[in-house]
Order: sequence, then structure tokens, then C-alpha cells
Amino acid sequence: MAVVLGAGDVEVDLPRLAVELTEALRAGSAGPVGAAGPAGPGQRVRVPVTPDVTAMILVPGLAPGIPAYTVKVHAKNPNRSPAITGVICLHDLETGDLLALIDSAGLTALRTGLGGALGAHLLARPDARTVTVIGAGAQGRAQLEALAALRPIDSVEVRDTNPAAEVEFVAWAAGLGITAVAGDASGGVGEIVLMATWSREPVLHRVPPGTHVTSLGADEPGKAELAPELLAGALVVVDDAGLAHVAADTTIGAVLRGEHAGRSSADQVTVYSPAGLPMQDLVIAWHVYRNACRKSPAVFDVGMSRR
Repeated sequence: MAVVLGAGDVEVDLPRLAVELTEALRAGSAGPVGAAGPAGPGQRVRVPVTPDVTAMILVPGLAPGIPAYTVKVHAKNPNRSPAITGVICLHDLETGDLLALIDSAGLTALRTGLGGALGAHLLARPDARTVTVIGAGAQGRAQLEALAALRPIDSVEVRDTNPAAEVEFVAWAAGLGITAVAGDASGGVGEIVLMATWSREPVLHRVPPGTHVTSLGADEPGKAELAPELLAGALVVVDDAGLAHVAADTTIGAVLRGEHAGRSSADQVTVYSPAGLPMQDLVIAWHVYRNACRKSPAVFDVGMSRR
């Protein structure tokens, strides 16, 4: 029985999901997935539809140990809110049966935010507790919420081209028990910078030694949040070298597996620039589906019968 899970049905245990996503990123394409073979990055098909709208398909989402796969179909329009709309189809790996249709806006924000926060937590200095968020939308919020679940945060500053969005972000953060201030009050940036904009021109040109930057805005051609001079002087980590739109030194999977040391000193500038992988969609979609099954076993007993 295929079920439909809207935005209000997307419930997660964030600490547990962080562990699950970390393990999937560590495994990367190194582990088998039943008869489907290695997980691999999957494919991202991007087709401009109008000057504002881009259609995207991410397929297939595969990960070791999960008996399902995902196909995501969505549209991106930075001039609307939410900027991403669409659906994630969760299928049984063995039969291809459709298990669930899941709203992609909330799940994509969660996937992107948690993935970005995991990179920040892994690459930032262990004692880094001050945060600047650039881009006050859904993915900026998701990154901060996930990072707060991973490490203590002392102060947050949010910046957006829309002052009203900054004010809304501050109020939202207060609801999570996080104190945030709006605007460029400090004249600098925090020890961790979380970026989620649609900019096609560099927003950040330089940062102090030891800063970590997670940049979500280089996930497709033409977008650029970071200046070339900042990237040239940093350790640049991506989630998949083949999908990255920036020159990378290594992948987050290699760092997690110990194949690359990651941050080499307290003064090193680090950058994490994930493209977002179908495998990550699967990990989160499966987590959401399993939670829904546990919540309403009578409804989902067919989908859970072999799990």
C-alpha cells in the first residue's frame, strides 16, 4: 500500500538521523546494496524549463542496508516560497513497488541542512561555537537546527538580502532556544559560516584563519557563493567529486573513512560544498517512512512486512 506523506507528516529523530546519514556518507560507493550493486552517487538530471524554473530528477537513491530506492522529481524557482516543490517516490528495492510519495520541499531542506551541518561539524574546529548564517530561508534554518543538535552554539548572526526574512529567522531561532541577531552587526563572520543563497555572484570573499564555511549555493552551474580567492586558500571538501561545481581536495566520505585527514590545523580555512546526492534523499526518506510505519502500524503493515 503506497502512502502519501505531506510536509506535516515528515517527522524525524534528528540525532538518530544524523548517525544514519553519517554512516551512509562513510560507506559512500564502497559498500554493496544487495542486487543493485554499489550505492554510487546516482544521477542529477537538470533541465531549465523557463528563465525562472528548473526541473530536476535525482535517481536512483541507493544506500547500503536499505531495502528501498528513491526517485525525486522536483522544480526549483528561487522567486517563490518554497523555492523547491515536488515529490520523492520511495520504492521497494526487490519488487519496485511504490511504498510512499513524500513531499520533497521539507525533506530536501532537511537533507540539505543536515548534510551541510554534518560537514560543518566534521570540518570546523572542535571549539567553534559562533555561527553566521547567510540566507535566512528554509535551508539556512535547517542547517542551523541540525548543527545545534550536533554541537553547542553560543551566538548566531543571520544575514539576508530581505531584512524581514532576518527578523523572521531571529524569531524562529528563539523558538528553538537559540539566540540570534539580524544583520552584519559584528563586521565579521562567526567561526562557522552556513550559507544557503541563490546567488550567482560571490557573497563571501574572505574569512579569518580557522573559519569553516558550508556553502550550499554551488549545487548547479552558474551559482557561486564563494569568491575564487577564498576557495584557493581553503581545504575544499565535497560530497561527490563527479557532481561538484567547485574544484575539490577530497570528499566527505574520504574524511569519514580516514582516507583524508580533513582539517590539518586550527588556522586552516575549510569549505564544505555539497551538491546533494540521491543516496542522502533515500536515507532520510527511509527514516521518515519507518517513523510513519511505527506511528500507524495498521496502515503501513504491508510496506513493513519484510522489514
